Amino acid sequence: MKLAFSTLGVPGLPISEVVRLAAEHGYQGVELRAHPEEPVHPGLSMLERADVVEEFKRGGIEILTVAGYVRAASEGDDQPVLDELAALVELARDLGARNVRVFPGGGDQDPATADAAAARRLAAVAPYAADMGVRILLETHDSHRAGAAVARVVGTVGHGSVGALWDVMHTWLAGEDPAASHAVLAPHLGYVQVKDIASAEDTEPLALGAGVLPLRACLDTLDADSWVCWEYEKRWHPEAAELPGLLSAGREHLLRLGAPKQ
Repeated sequence: MKLAFSTLGVPGLPISEVVRLAAEHGYQGVELRAHPEEPVHPGLSMLERADVVEEFKRGGIEILTVAGYVRAASEGDDQPVLDELAALVELARDLGARNVRVFPGGGDQDPATADAAAARRLAAVAPYAADMGVRILLETHDSHRAGAAVARVVGTVGHGSVGALWDVMHTWLAGEDPAASHAVLAPHLGYVQVKDIASAEDTEPLALGAGVLPLRACLDTLDADSWVCWEYEKRWHPEAAELPGLLSAGREHLLRLGAPKQ
């Protein structure tokens, strides 16, 4: 199992410090939140992008994903969504990241309408992503929390450069069993995001193992070489404990859960 953490857990932290944390705490990769309030976003110049690449290369850490905020199923015209998707794909290409994360964002639309919009837009960008060597991953989130919902969209696209990102909290909140989530997502799965929370009503981030999410059951479904990323939502919960102090214990917990069963 290869481990990463998301910079959502260390809002605004300089890239040099992100790389240092990953190396010091034994994480092989990082999921970079791509937003204007962060050090990495599509507005970076080519020189700034090269500096990010150099920092990660120096530390021996992989950039797993550029985590963007495209809402593939959102209402409105296609072109703004397509432009935003293309910009994220280009950023990932320039940084050497293998993935771009996108959200469904279907809102209150009829599910069939939302599915169609997301599939149409993702299919339109898929060949460009393939040319860039980047995979677009649709996360189990918001309007498409369940693995079955994301699998519907990705299966409709039917392109190797469009896959799925399994956020285990959202599939659990959707009432989907981990084995069922994995079964539908496995043909498309890029990697898994883990986290822990106290309850469905209290989603403030906790140390891994301190909450109710079925992490072992989720990890039990994965191949030994799978990527697992800890998405600690500190940005949305500033009162939560600081992530750096939790990273080593979190790594050890995941490795214990993911160890081969005797």
